[in-house]
Amino acid sequence: MEQMRIALYGYGKMGKAIEQVALSRGHEVVLRVNAENAGAAPVGADLAIEFSKPDQAIDNMRLCLDHGIPVVVGTTGWYDRMTDVRQIVESNKGSLLWASNFSIGVNLFFRANRMLAGLMDARAEYAAHIDEIHHVHKLDAPSGTAITLARDIDLKTQRYSGWKLMGHEEPSATRSSTGTSAITTPEPAPVFIQSERIGEVTGKHSVTWASANDRIVITHEAFDRSGFAQGAVVAAEWLLGRKGFFTMDDVLDMH
Repeated sequence: MEQMRIALYGYGKMGKAIEQVALSRGHEVVLRVNAENAGAAPVGADLAIEFSKPDQAIDNMRLCLDHGIPVVVGTTGWYDRMTDVRQIVESNKGSLLWASNFSIGVNLFFRANRMLAGLMDARAEYAAHIDEIHHVHKLDAPSGTAITLARDIDLKTQRYSGWKLMGHEEPSATRSSTGTSAITTPEPAPVFIQSERIGEVTGKHSVTWASANDRIVITHEAFDRSGFAQGAVVAAEWLLGRKGFFTMDDVLDMH
């Protein structure tokens, strides 16, 4: 494993957890960027890891790519700019790997969610919804992980399109068709997401498929930040020396 010199963009709790994992794996942290030195260039770094804030992430990505530095991005809340980021990567012939969640367990959970959604698509008596809980310091709601879960249900089914943030309402297990009494196909509905911010909860996500008779629930619960940090450093090790736009699926597929 090649030793890396890492620039950390975002030096809060996640940044510090990433630093500890990186040091334990023989890497060096050469730059720590927070509010006091925002905009600092990744001089002397081999790679950057970006865990800042949604309103800073794009500028940090652009800064690193403009300097020819590969960047691993864990900040969420910017996904409406995904096309712009792809163009920045392409124009710089750079390297970027993003994930809504870097936990290996969560990425396996994503795969289980896709498999379950594919199985449930023909079961119209079941309806899907997502619940997510995070600590009170998390700025975006729903979480990027919940949005990824909803997107994958959308991709694997004909009955769902997009997502909708809910309060405490639980969606009905069935939806009526629109139009006249003739048999019609219901319009795709959004996947309902319920978000809660409680204490110091690291992160818990559940996908439920409920009918009038029963429910199927799959859940991932993080105990601490170490799993996210470990995954981010593993992703950085994988990205070094590669060119292009990648996700955590690429890391799992080739590990």
